[in-house]
Amino acid sequence: MSLDAKKQRVFLVLGAIFLTNAIIAEMIGVKIFSAEKTLGTNPANLKLLEDLVLDFNLSAGAVLWPVVFVTTDIINEYFGKEGVRKISFLTVGMIIYAFGIIYVVTELPPADFWIDVNDSDPSGNKFNIDYAFKMIFRQGLGIIIGSICAFLIGQLIDALVFHYLRRLTKNKYIWLRATGSTLVSQLIDSFVVLYIAFYVFGTWSMDMIVSVGIINYIYKFAVAIILTPLLYIAHSMIDSYLGKKEASSMVFNIVKKPFFENETKN
Repeated sequence: MSLDAKKQRVFLVLGAIFLTNAIIAEMIGVKIFSAEKTLGTNPANLKLLEDLVLDFNLSAGAVLWPVVFVTTDIINEYFGKEGVRKISFLTVGMIIYAFGIIYVVTELPPADFWIDVNDSDPSGNKFNIDYAFKMIFRQGLGIIIGSICAFLIGQLIDALVFHYLRRLTKNKYIWLRATGSTLVSQLIDSFVVLYIAFYVFGTWSMDMIVSVGIINYIYKFAVAIILTPLLYIAHSMIDSYLGKKEASSMVFNIVKKPFFENETKN
């Protein structure tokens, strides 16, 4: 297999991981879970600004977003800012498409027998499964717009900070440029989504936006640090697959031409 074909395969795999996790994170983001209960600890009861006492109650999408940002750094490492832009805009398009399909499906009239056979839970409590379906899969317009804007802004900033740190460190310390870019981009991402979804389109105060944003960022900060070893594992696997010399050439010579262009072409 040619080197160019191997590069395409690597980008395809990374793009698939990126795209899949981003879309799933958007779909499951409607659920809020307790990080303290998950870890078996007591609520944090953090008092931030005015009279707001907050715990680590997070969107389920927060479980996967760190994976998306780590994948961003790996794509950045081998395919540069252009690679990140390509997959980011493609992902935004697919997220919009997914929400569009979900909206259409939730508007379809339910079959009577489906309502009847699913009219109660195992404990005998009555509920409307069609309403539950809509509540689970549909999200407010503000949340959709906020999450998409935050995602795209975060990705583009991640790419810029990553390459700034790469130049600053002269291609040394992958952990610094990867983790540093992720921490900056997630800081912005954490507040943009809340501001648009709940301040512009909602009724939250700015104090609440700041407080909840800080809680979300603390979680993302911690997970970004924990996932740092994955960068080295992925780096090793890609280097082994492409060949150390070829992989190093990609890392040290990110150029402006399309990254799938045949390098031997005159």
